Amino acid sequence: MHSIAALALLLATAAPAEQARTRDAAERAADSPDKVICKRFPKTGSLIGNERICKTKAEWQRERDELRTPVRSTGCQTTTPSGVC
Repeated sequence: MHSIAALALLLATAAPAEQARTRDAAERAADSPDKVICKRFPKTGSLIGNERICKTKAEWQRERDELRTPVRSTGCQTTTPSGVC
């Protein structure tokens, strides 16, 4: 009986990682930066709901690059590495 519960828990935790790989595989396979790619993300606060977000390949890449770029804070406000205040 315990092995069934353990298997169910294992499958439930493996599913989101697999969905993320599938989402990213579609993006990598797209050739043109103007090609629209739609991804499904789990809705916060919902066990079954998903949110579908569509952007071009270039927009997904720009968003990923912005998340990886470190942000510096100055006295006036937050700035980017280029120094824009």
